Amino acid sequence: MAKEKIKVGIDGIHDARKLGGGRMVVLGFQHMFAMFGATVTVPLLTGLDISTTLLMAGLGTLLFHVFTKFKVPAFLGSSFAFLGGYAAIAPKLEDGTVPNKEMLPYACLGVACAGLIYLVLATLIKLIGINKVMKLFPPVVTGPIIIAIGLGLAPSAVSNCSANWWLAIVALALVIIFNIFGKGMIKIVPILLGIIGAYAVAAIVGNGFGVEGFAIDFSGVKEAAWIGFPIEWSSTVFGGVHDTSKAITAIIAIMPIALATVMEHIGDISAISATCGKNYINEPGLHRSLAGDGLATIMASLFGGPANTTYGENTGVLALSKVYDPRVVRIAAYFAILFSFCPKFAAVIESIPGAVVGGISFVLYGMISAIGVRNIVEAKVDFSKARNTIIAAVILVCALGLGSGVSFSIGKFDITLSALAVAALAGIILNLIFPGKDFDFSKTSEKVIEEKAE
Repeated sequence: MAKEKIKVGIDGIHDARKLGGGRMVVLGFQHMFAMFGATVTVPLLTGLDISTTLLMAGLGTLLFHVFTKFKVPAFLGSSFAFLGGYAAIAPKLEDGTVPNKEMLPYACLGVACAGLIYLVLATLIKLIGINKVMKLFPPVVTGPIIIAIGLGLAPSAVSNCSANWWLAIVALALVIIFNIFGKGMIKIVPILLGIIGAYAVAAIVGNGFGVEGFAIDFSGVKEAAWIGFPIEWSSTVFGGVHDTSKAITAIIAIMPIALATVMEHIGDISAISATCGKNYINEPGLHRSLAGDGLATIMASLFGGPANTTYGENTGVLALSKVYDPRVVRIAAYFAILFSFCPKFAAVIESIPGAVVGGISFVLYGMISAIGVRNIVEAKVDFSKARNTIIAAVILVCALGLGSGVSFSIGKFDITLSALAVAALAGIILNLIFPGKDFDFSKTSEKVIEEKAE
């Protein structure tokens, strides 16, 4: 039987089953590759376990999909927003390379409690209605926030590329060539092919011909075991928290960070909605996505993993592949769970040169910002109005200019709000204060759905 030709229309593919099981598996593998680099970076920076992180990312994603009625194509990976909290409660020992295994469970407890804020907000949205809540988040606020998310990640892409610009350019060029000139399945999985192609180039040029700067270090792959259990009981909150005073300190210090992550969640869901042409904030509802994200974070943290968050990298893959079926993302979650029991696979992924990750990120992070621009354009935000220009300007400058954020003290505790959280709060407050509000969420959501259905 001849293979069915793949045709991707303007509206993309919302049911990937017509592509066939094999193609769906490849698409899911691509999503797993997209999230892997950033997801394992958090445990590398904090001392948390990589296998535990992978397991909780997979389980958290599936839990999120259950709460969102299996409708939202989001992958939940490690959140960077809580890095400051981990550093404050469980700073690394000695020369900064030895993990503070004793205090990490306390930091995880604080993160788990921060996840409760998601549930409180989700309950409020359910009680008072999404329209009233979304008046706080019109496109003039969420659009620039989405743009800032992408631009804020840009330095990370450049930093990775700087390790070997030639290799980064190879990865970037392969993604562009496959996506622009590819046919059928090749056009849908450019990220996966770009990673494999650039990895092969690095191995051939570096390990084969001995060119310095291209070689891949396979020592970790050789030493890693094939099978291992991803959870160590002493690293969980249940097995590692014994001091009430330390626990309370961690909770008070880390819970406020949820203000930032909630803003990021709304921005990410807005970005996914704009990418897929479906208003997921309205249906299945922001209260459901917040509850799913919050419960995923609580579950991951209690068992010794980092906080979960909806991943911009995977939103970039959605925009590039135009395959919006949540089933594909769930396949990525199954892969993450499966490979969490295989330390050797984790070692293989970790061996991917940073420059390759940087080249891929060039596209993915840029796509996120482009989605923010699209969100503003489609909502027809009127920038001839001074109020809208000022709101967008303040959001962008705060998000990109404040660097490590804003720190202040409440009693004995030091609290830091990320630059993105400050930007979001500034945008919300200015939108409420300035006259001339003309955004109606209910009408806009209906319009988006009707236009995409035509």
